[in-house]
Amino acid sequence: MKKQIIGYTTGVYDMFHIGHLNIIKNAKDQCDYLIVGVSTDELVINEKIKTPVIPYNERIAIIEALKYTDEVVPQYDKDKVKAWEKYHFNKMFVGSDWKGTQQWKKYEMELKPLGVEIVYLPYTSGVSSTKLTSVIKGILNEYTKFE
Repeated sequence: MKKQIIGYTTGVYDMFHIGHLNIIKNAKDQCDYLIVGVSTDELVINEKIKTPVIPYNERIAIIEALKYTDEVVPQYDKDKVKAWEKYHFNKMFVGSDWKGTQQWKKYEMELKPLGVEIVYLPYTSGVSSTKLTSVIKGILNEYTKFE
């Protein structure tokens, strides 16, 4: 009997866009059961020093509605070993833009002894929640000039 592959990926998923969908879809293609961690508002505020545009409960609802997700869980912190202890995933998925960073080199070292493979999925260039926020701010600034 083939061992079930449990996948795990996390994100803020603020202003959900095609890059988010690509990561989740590609992750699901490589595992039998996909757990998606959604960062809490508190984690985003503490780590990124900004408040998400979309509140946590709405971001959770968006991710739960996707046909690719099997389970959606809160991400209270970035401790991947603690997440593994709770969810026992075999593969962790992240965008290729994180490959080679100090943070992800650390995660690789921590998770390898646990038998977790980190899979870097292709980053969707040209789109990000930060870029979307900037575009919206620009539009709002233009709009207020005409009031």
